Amino acid sequence: MNKSDRNIRKNKLINISELARELKLKNRKNSKFSTHTLRFWENKFKQIKPTMLSGRRYYSRKDVEIISLIKFLLKEKGLTIEGVRKILNKNINTLDDSKALSITSDYFKAKIKIKSKVLLNKIKNLRK
Repeated sequence: MNKSDRNIRKNKLINISELARELKLKNRKNSKFSTHTLRFWENKFKQIKPTMLSGRRYYSRKDVEIISLIKFLLKEKGLTIEGVRKILNKNINTLDDSKALSITSDYFKAKIKIKSKVLLNKIKNLRK
């Protein structure tokens, strides 16, 4: 295991194709996952800063959170790239800070709802 592999495991970085699969970014032409969308978003949003190791992109959990928010705002809320830039530039990162913008709070509410469903399922499985 070389130094970059140890760095990836230590920081729990994921590569661009794993991230595209995790976010379910599909290519329109075929059923493969789309990495070019992530590279495009890197150019449009200064908040996305992947780590480059051996010429490959690796994303931290913080990057994944930002990209997930960008996907939600673009794909589900229908905002433009400029609109998402404005929201990200206001540094709205927590549920308390997002009270001013209902769009961002919708993202965090949906995220909490998903996590609570997972927890409830785990509790049900423990009771069995």
